[in-house]
Amino acid sequence: MGLGERLGGGAGAMIQTAGRGCSMERKLILGAVLAGGQSTRFGSDKALAELDGHTLLERAVAQLEGWCGAVVVIGRNEAEVQGESGVRCVPDWPAPGLGPLGGMAGALRFARDQGFAAVLTCGVDSPGLPGDLLQLLAFAPAYVGDQPVVGLWPVAAADTVAAILGGTGRHSMRALAEALGARAVALPTPSANINTPADLAALRAGSASSGQ
Repeated sequence: MGLGERLGGGAGAMIQTAGRGCSMERKLILGAVLAGGQSTRFGSDKALAELDGHTLLERAVAQLEGWCGAVVVIGRNEAEVQGESGVRCVPDWPAPGLGPLGGMAGALRFARDQGFAAVLTCGVDSPGLPGDLLQLLAFAPAYVGDQPVVGLWPVAAADTVAAILGGTGRHSMRALAEALGARAVALPTPSANINTPADLAALRAGSASSGQ
């Protein structure tokens, strides 16, 4: 029995998959937090930075749990995140240090092996995604235009990611989107993207002024 079948979850809504002529239940979508980045511009481990009393990793996991049958953290080990999220960790593929595509490869291969149909990805630095994100991204493959690490990807894309990582061209999320013919989606309001301590401070100030 695959992980998705054991955990179940999701609201049972049907999500369309482009080119497949069928619908997909939320329990067949794996949520994957891509958390293997080096946080170079942030200056410390961004995943463990706090916003409104919760780490960015906890917030990312909680967002995905609302849309997916199961959630994993990519590019970390359990010792680093167990106290933060309690979810399963999956390594980048084929090795660490390959950027978001290595995390995507790990997530898609894991999802395929566990019987999921698609992967919904986000980073740890994208709090406040809209509640209807899954509906906005259907049909898959699709991604947020100004933040392509946020996207809905069919597990069949695992082979495309592997080909890109093994090639000499661009190793980027946009290269993957182009190879798959993925649809870029504009969110109703621009998505937050925390790259520096100043970005996080601005979000904290906005949260405090709104009383949240």
